Amino acid sequence: MTLNLFEDEDAPPPYAAPEPLAPGAVLLRGFALDGAQALMQSVQQIIMAAPLRHLVVPGGHTMSVAMSNCGALGWTSDRSGYRYTPTDPLSGRPWPAMPDGFKRLTARAAAAAGFDGFRPDACLINRYEPGARLSLHQDRDEGDLSAPIVSVSLGLPAVFLFGSARRSDRPVRYRLLHGDVAVWGGPSRLAYHGVAPMADGEHAGLGRQRINLTFRCAGHDSRRRADAQG
Repeated sequence: MTLNLFEDEDAPPPYAAPEPLAPGAVLLRGFALDGAQALMQSVQQIIMAAPLRHLVVPGGHTMSVAMSNCGALGWTSDRSGYRYTPTDPLSGRPWPAMPDGFKRLTARAAAAAGFDGFRPDACLINRYEPGARLSLHQDRDEGDLSAPIVSVSLGLPAVFLFGSARRSDRPVRYRLLHGDVAVWGGPSRLAYHGVAPMADGEHAGLGRQRINLTFRCAGHDSRRRADAQG
């Protein structure tokens, strides 16, 4: 891929060529490194307004990952199901607005993966501490399944599990580092994916945690079967 060499405050820093994961899915190594500090400053402001929480899934299990949201819609869960809501159930107020820096980064990342015009309306903020995991699942609550998913990794490394649209297929393991961005859409939009239990460690900037920002075009409130996430 040809890198943009013009001086532009919105231009990404040099990064490795996209690493294919599957048709329509790529890993952009180091894509978010240049703006990582600004991203974390925005995350801190968001979670001050909408604190991280451990959600309960419909089956009664409490997620090991702590979550919050920003944007017009936020993903949430309880015993009644999974859904997107325009307001934070804890406060009754709208979710914090999505920072412009988030929008610029994700638009560039999506374009680098072949998805132009990406305009997410939901950003899930996930905090992984040592031992936290996310079981294999599909992202299918969203109103616009033609739009990709953009996932930004910050902090400690994590093992990302990426499979296919069939749960029975064995996922491939990828080690995600601080600043890596994964993008999947098109034929891989409904691929099963997850995160293996996170190993302990110490990141120079974020300490003993990983922050994951996942951007989606949610489109409307929706519910789904209580069998995919936990």
